[in-house]
Amino acid sequence: MSGVIDYLINPFWPEAIKKNYLEGGEGERLASVGRVPKAYEPDEFIAQMDKDGLQHVLIASIFTWNYIDQHAHVHTTWEEVAAYTDRYPERMSGLYGVNPFRGMRGVREFETAVKEHGFRGIHIHPHGFGLRPDDAFYFPFYAKALELGVPVVISMGHTLDFMPQENARPILLDRIAIYFPDLKLVCAHTGWPWVEEAIAIASKHPNVYLGTSAYAPKYWKPEMVQFLNSRRGNEKTMFGTDWPLFNHSEALAQLEDLGLKPENKQKLLHDNAARVFGLD
Repeated sequence: MSGVIDYLINPFWPEAIKKNYLEGGEGERLASVGRVPKAYEPDEFIAQMDKDGLQHVLIASIFTWNYIDQHAHVHTTWEEVAAYTDRYPERMSGLYGVNPFRGMRGVREFETAVKEHGFRGIHIHPHGFGLRPDDAFYFPFYAKALELGVPVVISMGHTLDFMPQENARPILLDRIAIYFPDLKLVCAHTGWPWVEEAIAIASKHPNVYLGTSAYAPKYWKPEMVQFLNSRRGNEKTMFGTDWPLFNHSEALAQLEDLGLKPENKQKLLHDNAARVFGLD
C-alpha cells in the first residue's frame, strides 16, 4: 500500500501548540475529551510520520471565531504554516484558513498561498462566524478555489466549542455543489451527528467528498463504514484525524477492526486524497 495521506491536521510546532491549545481556546476542547497535545519540531514530526506510515499531511492554517465574544478563537496564520510546508513540500502542504470577513483581501492571500507556497486548498470552520457555508461571503473564495483548481475543506457537524451548530449541517453544501459543479468540496468530520445527511450529499454530487477527521474509527457510525466500504462510496471518502484530536497510530490500529476490503482501505487512506488534492 502507498503511504497514508491525512487530509486535515492542525499545526504541530511548539509555538502553535502553545498559542492554540495550552493558552488558547482549543485547550478546553481537547481537555474535555482527555487529550493533551504534544508539540513537535518538524524533524520530530516527520520521524513520527515515518513511524506511522504517513506519506503526506495537509495542515490547516486554522481560523475559528469566538461566537460569544466576537474575536479570533484559534488562529494560526497561513504564513506560519508556509514557513514549515515550504521546507518540507514532499511531506506536508497547507490549507488556507478562511476568515470570511476579510473579503477580497483574504481571497488575494489565498491565491498567494497556492501560487507561491504550494497550498492545496482552503479550510473553513463555519460555526462561529454566524454565516452558513452557502452565504455570499464565502463565494469569492469558492470561485478562486475553482479557478486555481484546488479543493475546499469545510468542517461540518458537531463542534465541542460553544458555537452554534446549525451553520454546519451537511445539507448546506447542496447549493454550493449545484452552483459550483466542478469545485471539489470535502465535508469534514463525517458530518456527525448528521452522517446520513453527509452521505446523501456525497452520493448526490460527483464533486462532494466525505472526510473522516475528528472521529476515531471505532466511533464511526455503521452507515459511514458501509458507505466507504461500498462501490457507491469507496471513491468518495478520505482519511483524516484533525490531529492532535487523536493520533495516527491510534486511528490506523482501529481501522483494522472495521473489516474493510483491501482495495477500499487503499482508496480511503491514500488514493482518493491523492487524486482530489493533486498529490499523485
